[in-house]
Amino acid sequence: MLDSTPAKGYETDLDAWFMANAELLRQRRFTEIDIDNIVDELESMAKRDRRELLSRLKVLLMHLLKWQFQANKRSKSWENTIDEQRQQIYLVLADSPSLKHMLTEKLHDAYILAVKAAMKETGLPKKVFPTNCPYTLEQTLDDEFYPLENTND
Repeated sequence: MLDSTPAKGYETDLDAWFMANAELLRQRRFTEIDIDNIVDELESMAKRDRRELLSRLKVLLMHLLKWQFQANKRSKSWENTIDEQRQQIYLVLADSPSLKHMLTEKLHDAYILAVKAAMKETGLPKKVFPTNCPYTLEQTLDDEFYPLENTND
C-alpha cells in the first residue's frame, strides 16, 4: 500500500519511500510523487558515484606509488588491492561511462591525496614522490601496468 504522503515516508523509511515513489511513477501518478526529495536523491546518487571513483582512484594511485617506491616490500596484498580498485572503477564506469571524463579531470587531485596517504603508510618523505602524477590515466587503469622500481634510491 502506498503512503498517502510520500514526503513523510522519506523521513521515516527511505526504502519504503523509494518503492512507493517508483510505483507512483510506474502508474504515471505524477502529481503524487515526492519531486523535491527525488531530485535531491538523484543528485546525491550522482555525487556518491563521483566520490567513489575519486576514492578508488586515490587508493589505486597510492598502491602504485607504494609498488614503485617500496619495491622491496611488494606483496600479493598490494597487487590484489591494485586489481580490486581497477575492477571497481571499471564497474562504476560500465554503469556510468560519462564519468570517465571526471577521472581525467581529477587525476591530479587524486594523486595529491594518494601521495599524502602513501607518506603516512610508508613513512617516506614527500620529496621521494614526484610532484605530478607519473602515470597516465590509461596506465593507471591498465590491468597489465605495474610501475617499475624507482631507480633513484
